[in-house]
Amino acid sequence: MIDDLELAFDERTEKGQHRRGGVRDRKRKGRGGRGKTVLALLLPLVLLAVLGGGVWYAGDRIQGLFGAPDYEGAGTGQVVIEIKDGDFLADIGNTLVSQGVVKSPKAFVTAAEKNSASTGIQPGFYQVRKQMSGEAALILLLDPKTRVTNKVTIREGLTAKQVYKKLEETTKIPAAEFEAAAKDPIGLGIPDFWFKRSDGKKVAPSIEGFLFPETYDLPPNATAEGILKEMVQGFLTVAGQLKFADVVQEKLGGITPYEALIVASLAQAEAGNPDDLGKVARVAYNRLFKPNSEVPCECFEMDVTVNYWFDVRGLPTKASKDMTARDLDDPKNPYNRKLKGFIPTPIDNPGKLALQGAMDPPKGDWYFFVAVDKEGHSEFAKTNAEHLRNQQKARENGVL
Repeated sequence: MIDDLELAFDERTEKGQHRRGGVRDRKRKGRGGRGKTVLALLLPLVLLAVLGGGVWYAGDRIQGLFGAPDYEGAGTGQVVIEIKDGDFLADIGNTLVSQGVVKSPKAFVTAAEKNSASTGIQPGFYQVRKQMSGEAALILLLDPKTRVTNKVTIREGLTAKQVYKKLEETTKIPAAEFEAAAKDPIGLGIPDFWFKRSDGKKVAPSIEGFLFPETYDLPPNATAEGILKEMVQGFLTVAGQLKFADVVQEKLGGITPYEALIVASLAQAEAGNPDDLGKVARVAYNRLFKPNSEVPCECFEMDVTVNYWFDVRGLPTKASKDMTARDLDDPKNPYNRKLKGFIPTPIDNPGKLALQGAMDPPKGDWYFFVAVDKEGHSEFAKTNAEHLRNQQKARENGVL
């Protein structure tokens, strides 16, 4: 075989082909033809490399010519897709492909990279069409009218029943479905440690206090259970950021996070101004843990607990001036204003500022407070005599 290759090479040289090779061969005759043999063996490898490079180059040119697989036109039908917070263009492209909107992720990414406005695509739900070109899909995602919005704002201080009614108005999901879903608070994501008390009273886990007030952009196919889980997660996220449980146990020795949450709900209901949230919380703690002759019982003695009992039973609430003695001191009311110690549950769903006020209230020897102006500012007092003067000020301002 080697002799045949050498012979063939010599013949090509004699005929004037591959002149440079022929010159090299004449210089190497004294080496017994080894140079010709090595070169002959290398030629097929070189040829394969050249051919391979040609195939790669041709393929690259073809892909550049035809681009990424893509549909043409504006598509047909309708489909709702979700863009999640933190999604990159490639993530959005994959979502669009999975829903049959575009033919390939690259078709969308290529269109987006050519349009600087693509950085403005917001998380949320969008109603688009199937089998659209990447460019057409991008245009729809940049159109605010395409976004499916189902926003609902839950303000601070609403009770769970009030939250259900608000959600019903927005989602058309009956309030009864929210009530049914709320019967298993732990199943909705609330860790069981939240339902611990220091006073030995039995706790019946309740969703009250854990439906964090916020503006929610709800999915178009949301369920009552899914919405409540999202709101619970909102509470847990904020409480975690505040290190609520840790701070309570560190600064309010002996009080559990759940008991501090109860106080936060009281402050949210009673304070007419954000600046007073912490002070109202301090009043609550003082009344329970620093009683004196000015306070008739180790109790909150706040009318808002009475109104919560009305709300739980589906009854209309009342202004303090309209409450009867029976309303104020009903012995059958588990939220009786003169109940010793902590009431059974929070009485509403407090916001972030109320949580902060309850976990780290300002120092003060206050036992009384009353709103003294129509802006909701309160005056705080240590003695009953001071409190009576503050009440007179409130009357003069037309508040009482």
